[in-house]
Amino acid sequence: MLFDVSFEVAEGELVSMVGANSAGKSTLLRCLSGMLKKVSGSINFDGHELIGKPAYNMVNQGIIHIPEGRRVFPMMTVEENLQIGGYSKRKDGGMADLIARSYDMFPRLKRLRHQMAGSMSGGEQQMLAIARGLMAKPRLLTVDEPSLGLAPILVDDTFRILERIKTSGVTILLVEQNVVRALKMSDRAYVIENGRIVMQGQGATLLKDDHLRKAYMGM
Repeated sequence: MLFDVSFEVAEGELVSMVGANSAGKSTLLRCLSGMLKKVSGSINFDGHELIGKPAYNMVNQGIIHIPEGRRVFPMMTVEENLQIGGYSKRKDGGMADLIARSYDMFPRLKRLRHQMAGSMSGGEQQMLAIARGLMAKPRLLTVDEPSLGLAPILVDDTFRILERIKTSGVTILLVEQNVVRALKMSDRAYVIENGRIVMQGQGATLLKDDHLRKAYMGM
């Protein structure tokens, strides 16, 4: 459940939502992506009200959701997963160019392009999930717990990828339990507890907050 949640993400920013398990972080992203129907209040994106709109409308607006747990299509190849990611842009043409861009960013996926996604490692599936999201040419990329279940070296790779995506100009809303890593790379961040936002500020500033350090960083 969420209560009186109010936040904003400016174009070009990387904004993080951090907090404990069951705080409401993933619920918030599902509201934005149209996956939850019983939502009250207002979701305004580039002057458009999105409350009550179906999920495909969010995609058409440029809001792309990379869910927790990666959720690749396991019985489809890497390249077929990418094609599904670019489905909303199929009428624009250029599918081959979008796939080529994905392979430029993720060379390992190119080597695995004929492999079934379900047979890949967790880190490889996370790369594919992010690449599939980028195929839709997002204006806002919402990423839910990208480091979940990954070995430390793969966590490093994942955060480097997100930093590259931000540098390319894509706006990112990140949900992440690794508070230190999330805040270090964030322009701004919000702390959510029990469905309510209890703190907000610049990432570097929140890293120095005593309450946050004790509650979420074990310091």
